[in-house]
Formats: sequence, structure tokens, C-alpha cells
Amino acid sequence: MAKGSQVVVDVVLPLAVSQFFTYKVPEEFSAEMEPGKRVIVPFGKQRIFAALIKNVRHSSENLEDYKQIQSVLDEKAIVNAFQFELWGWISEYYLCQTGEVMNAALPPGLKLQSETKVVLNPSFEMEGKEMDTNELLLFETLLGKQEMRIDEVSLVLKKKSVHLLLKRMLEKGMIILSEEIEERYKPKKETRIRLSPAYESDDLLHGLFQEYEQDKRKAKQLEALMFFLKLLYQKPERDFIKKNDLLKQENISSSALQTLVKNNVLKEWDVRVDRLPLATGEQVVPFSLSEAQQTALDEVRSVFAEKDVTLLHGVTSSGKTEVYIHLIEETIKSGKQVLYLLPEIALTTQIITRLRRHFGDKVGVYHSRYSSNERIEVWNQVNRFSESDAEGVFLKSQIVLGARSALFLPYSKLGLVIVDEEHDSSYKQNDPAPRYHGRDTAIVLAKFHGAKVLLGSATPSLESYYNALAGRYGLVRLNQRFGGVLMPEIVVADVKEAMRKKIMKSHFTPELIQSVDLALKNKEQVILFQNRRGFSPYLECRQCNWIPNCKNCSVTLTYHKQSHQLKCHYCGYGQHVPAACLQCGDHHLEVKGFGTEKIEEEIAIFFPEARIARMDLDATRSKQSFHRIITDFEERRIDILVGTQMVTKGLDFDNVSTVGIINADQLLNYPDFRSHERSYQLMAQVSGRSGRKQKQGRVIIQTQQPNHWVIRDVVKNDYEAFYKRDLYERHKFNYPPHSRLVEIIIRHKDSDVVQEAASTFAALLRNKMGQRVIGPHIPLISRIRNLYHRVVIIKIEREISAKDAKNKIRECMTSFYSNREHHSIQMHVDVDPM
Repeated sequence: MAKGSQVVVDVVLPLAVSQFFTYKVPEEFSAEMEPGKRVIVPFGKQRIFAALIKNVRHSSENLEDYKQIQSVLDEKAIVNAFQFELWGWISEYYLCQTGEVMNAALPPGLKLQSETKVVLNPSFEMEGKEMDTNELLLFETLLGKQEMRIDEVSLVLKKKSVHLLLKRMLEKGMIILSEEIEERYKPKKETRIRLSPAYESDDLLHGLFQEYEQDKRKAKQLEALMFFLKLLYQKPERDFIKKNDLLKQENISSSALQTLVKNNVLKEWDVRVDRLPLATGEQVVPFSLSEAQQTALDEVRSVFAEKDVTLLHGVTSSGKTEVYIHLIEETIKSGKQVLYLLPEIALTTQIITRLRRHFGDKVGVYHSRYSSNERIEVWNQVNRFSESDAEGVFLKSQIVLGARSALFLPYSKLGLVIVDEEHDSSYKQNDPAPRYHGRDTAIVLAKFHGAKVLLGSATPSLESYYNALAGRYGLVRLNQRFGGVLMPEIVVADVKEAMRKKIMKSHFTPELIQSVDLALKNKEQVILFQNRRGFSPYLECRQCNWIPNCKNCSVTLTYHKQSHQLKCHYCGYGQHVPAACLQCGDHHLEVKGFGTEKIEEEIAIFFPEARIARMDLDATRSKQSFHRIITDFEERRIDILVGTQMVTKGLDFDNVSTVGIINADQLLNYPDFRSHERSYQLMAQVSGRSGRKQKQGRVIIQTQQPNHWVIRDVVKNDYEAFYKRDLYERHKFNYPPHSRLVEIIIRHKDSDVVQEAASTFAALLRNKMGQRVIGPHIPLISRIRNLYHRVVIIKIEREISAKDAKNKIRECMTSFYSNREHHSIQMHVDVDPM
């Protein structure tokens, strides 16, 4: 170290700021400094954060004004160089800050920040001081509790805001505000009981029994000891019994057990255990592949020799998952890790079972429905993979199955990334930043590791198929359904004609009713797809046409009959259904349109004996709800499953013979350049749920546009024709994949202010980027959560440097915010919006 130099660290803070922050390192911590470890640092006047060390270096500068780190949280780095490299790419490509990426990447239990605690000032003397009622109540409460969080103060005083009161008490010297940081992750521990070494010989144990038998006061202890020994001797190892297992027994009391421990008859100790469930059952080898699957697998291997990314275009029910499983087996045998991405948490339920049947506890699962502690345990298992034993085997979480957040785990030897259903828009993060795309980020992550990427879909995104045909990706096709099962018969039911003939039954055409009836008679199952949750989109007064609207957003309130509430699907606002029109007082409020709740209710009128369930966001809010619905449907405890797009995504049910698409027009007519692509994908995917095992299925598409070209291509299962037509339409208007889009949303609580700000920012952009800038325009939903929105879109040609274009956008943002009047304006940048 140079004379006079001191160790400093550059850290990342979980804040939306552009730079790293430098802190001095006290001498006692110098040896522990390592990139990727968390350190506690002060920030601002009072805040304390757990920051991540990015760089460790020596500085000869004058560091007098620099703050210093307070402590080190980790013995081993929790973030590695690959992750920092990925974070840097995300922040640059998606025009966000590294701190925002850190916030998205780390599970909640690893992100620590201080909590303000209210503490009595020990030097405050109450005598002679005037206090109002609230001050006196808080003072007396603190005398008993020593310290309180601000939210606890609000509860005690029954006030929403207590900051003015606390400010007053601070000025009087009554209280002190302290900042404390608390580790959220607590390892799960299991208490175990064993026999004390002092009583391991039969003679000593026999003497103990005699002593307890002669003393009636020890009858409960004797009973507990005998039961403990009975359970212990049933185990081949005779090592220990879990305390919880003992306390479940009726004849063992907690007090008797504790007395035996206190008297050194039994020994009690805690062991750290996994929260994650272990795989059960015997592992099986992957199934033999069909000829078509084997050909596809061989082609994938061959393409991987030349290209890092391959698109597997396989029709629904072609057996893509079995191809994945063979590739996974080859990868883990080489000592590498595998990341298997899925767009929806719902899909993990079935795939977990299939993968664990083959790979046991090598499969770890990571997604937001897991608790914070469960996610940290998967994080730690992945992080320890580099410490595998001498044989290179580390059993847990060598294969990670998860939604897009699984990209951020600390992989060290990643060999294969599988992105299943790669076309799915759920891979795109919308809010908050970083607004990254899981598929594209996975490709970059794999590049950093030198790993291969397999994109799988029956209906690839136009961008991926375009890249494959252009030679950027490899392309492998799997055009046969497994087992020779035929593609489903698709029937287009003309809703307009049925309404003209007055043969519609509620929202169902005769073709759909007949198909459902036949399926139920044959003991087969049915899926009904309606891509709108709730009972109906809105209520309307029959007299004056008044419609209840959200008070925070420019949308109508959706009627949910089950809870008898009107709800906003954008901000969460809800209210009870009014008994009468709030405008004219008329009592006739009519239900307009329909959602999954209404379909569920009305199909039951026609098939009262059928067991009907619903799978949408409202029905699947709890951790186990997906698993419960899917299991019940698999085990045929449900006859008809009504759902939103959740039911379209890769689920495998072998008894489904009929699928009904209730309203195809809702998909086709959405005002977005991707609406035809999404319509084709959703209709083709939901159609693929029918007839998946040994029998041709039947799909009924209800529409008022039976001759629409997208529907014709779905009926013919002609992806190539659809791709060419949609690509041509996009080429005419220079939409992706012929260009790149950047969408900038400007928000403010005042409509006039946001319009002026959006116009100013658009002018700054035009000065640098010319006619590539479109807008500002008012979006379809112009106000959300009381913030007015304006949108500016930038189209960047493929031929010019995207990096240069984004640098110009950053320059414009810096110039815009240099004006103090714009500091209250919110600006959200979305690169490659979906």
C-alpha cells in the first residue's frame, strides 16, 4: 500500500441514482473487503443502508469528508462478477440505474435499510414541562416500551400522520430518533433431542427408571422418557428425535420434556435446515424420445456447435419438455448449472413435478410466490455451487426453475439456459424499473457465461423467428405431436349470425354448447377461455347511461359479483355496488360485457351437474392456489375450467377434449401493433390444450369476424403464413423487428403541467433525433393513480447504433431535469415496450 493511502470501497446503493458512492474502510475491516459483500453504510443525514461493494481500492486523496462503513454483513460475497456485469448491461441497455437493478435482483431479505425508531431522551426532565394529550400518551407508552417504530406510534395515537407531533417532541427534547438496521433473513432451525451420554449404558438407564418409578411426582417425566426411547429405538440410526415430533404425541407434555433436558437426562440442540421441500420418490431416467424428438435433439446439438442461441419451434404437444430434459441431463453431467425459465408461476407447478422425477433435489425453484426466506435459501444454494465437493457434485439447485427473476441468481458455472414459451409477454417487466425483457436478458447472461440458450415455443415471437431466419439464431422445427396425436379440429362459430337467428344461449353459440355437452357425456374435460377477469367490465344506468368510474384513474370500475364490489384493475380502488344511479337515482343498473366470473356462473346454468372452477388473478392470489386448481383439474375433480390467459400457457391435461374461446374479437380489435401476433399466439396456445393424449381435440372459436385472416391461419395451424403477413404489415409502418422502439411515459398530477413538460421533452429529443420522435400523445388510459400520462415514442432504425441513440436520450433527460421546474415530473423509460 502506498504511504498515506487508505482502503476505500465503491458501493452500489438500492436507490435510483446514477453513480457509485465511495466510503472509507476502518482498518479493522480492511482484510474483509471483497466485491459482492454487503456493508452497512450511512447515507444522507439519518438513513442507513446495506450497500454492495463494487470495487475495493486504495486512495491517497484527502478523505476527511468521506463517511466510513459501519460493519460487514457477509463472510462470503453474495453477488459475483457475472452478476455485476449483467447489472451493468441492464442499466445501460434499458436506460435505468444500477441501484434499480440491484433492487430488482436481490430477494427482499438481502435488501436492508434502516428503520426509524422513537426513543425517550434520557436527559429529558418531565417536571414543569407542558404536554398535550398526544405527547403525554406517547411519553407514557415509551416509558414502558423503551422504543417504538413510527408505524407503532401511529397505531397507539390512532393518527395516520405523526410527523408534526414527533417534530414538536424533538424540539422540546423529549425524544430521540434513532436509525437501526435489521437483518430480515433468519435461517430455519429444527430442535432435536437425543439421550444424554451419561445414560447411554443400559445399567445407568435401568437405575434411572427405578428412581422415576419410585417417585410419583416424576410420572409424567417417566412417561415422556419411555415414549422418547420407543421412537428412538424404531430408528435404525438411533441418533435423535425431532422435538416437534415428540410434542405431537398426546402423552408427552412440553414441561416434562424440558425437565428431562434440565436434569441432563436428554440433550437438546438446534440444527439449521432447509425451508425448501425435498424431492420424494425414486428418480427415473428420461423417457425414450420419439423419432421426431430425437431428430430435433440431434439438430439442436448440431446447431449449438455453431450458434449460441437456438429457437426450437415445436407445435403444441410435440414433447419439447422431454427434449429439454435430455439437454439438461447432458449439461449437469458436465458439472454445469442450468436455468429453466417459464413466463408464469402457474406453469412451475407441473414442471417441478416432471423435473424432480428425473433430477430430485438438484432442482431448485425461484419465484415471487416463495417467501423471502425460501428465496434466500435458493440464492445461497446457487452461490455455494462453486464450492462443490471433490467429485464436482452439489446436489441442490444445480437446475433452477423459475420466472424472470431467476435470471439474477449468483450462477458461477452456467452451461444451459432454456426459455420456454419464449414468445410470452409476461417475460417483460413493466413497473417498476428496470423494465427488462427476461428472454433477451437471458441471452446476454448466457453470453457472459459462455453458455447455450434454447428458446422454445409453438408460436414464436416475430422478433425471435425473424432473428432465426436471418441466421442470428439457429432454427430447429418439431412439427409432429408426440404419439401421432392429431392437431385439434378447429370450428369457427359465427356469433353475429347466431345472434341474427336468435339461437345464442347467453354468451354461448350452439356449437360450443353442443361440444361441451358431448365432452361431459364422455367424461372428458373442458377449458373455456375469456381474457378478462371479473363479472363484467362495467355497470350502466339504464335511464341516463351513467357508468361508475375509478376516482383515481380514467377507467370504468369492473364489477366483481363474488365480492359484490366495483374494482379498478389499475390502482386497486374498490367500492360497494350502489343501490341506485348516483346521477339520476334510477334503481336499474345493467351489467355490460362479461368476464370470467360471469362465464363461470352462466355455464353452470346450462350444465348444473358439472364441477366448475375458475383460474384467473382473483382466484389464484394465495401461494398454493395455482397448485390446488391444477391438481384438482389433473385429478378430474373439475369438469370445466374457466380462465384468462393463464390457461393458455403450456399446461398439460390429458383428459381435455374441448376448448372454447369465448370472444376472439376482444383480442383481434385491441389497438396495438402486436394485437394480431398476440391473438394468434393466445388462440393457438389455448387450442393446444385440447386432445393432448391419444385423441383429437375440438376447439370452438366464437367471433363476429369468421373470415379474419388471423383466425384463418389459426384454423390451418399455418404459422408461416401468419408470420409473413404480419411481418409485411409491420414493415409498412417500420415497427419491430424492422426497428427498435423506446417508449417514454411522462407523469404528473396536473394535466396542464404534464402536457407542457411532455412537449418540452419531445422538442429536446427532436433537436437530436429528428422525425424518429413521435408524440407526445395522450394514451388510451390517460390517468392512473391520480397521475396524468403523456407518451413519447422513438423509432430507431436497425441500421443506426442503438447505443448512440440511447446516449442522446440520456443527454435530453439530463437537460430536461436541469430545469428546477421539471423536478416534480416523473419520467419512465421503456426500451422494447410490449
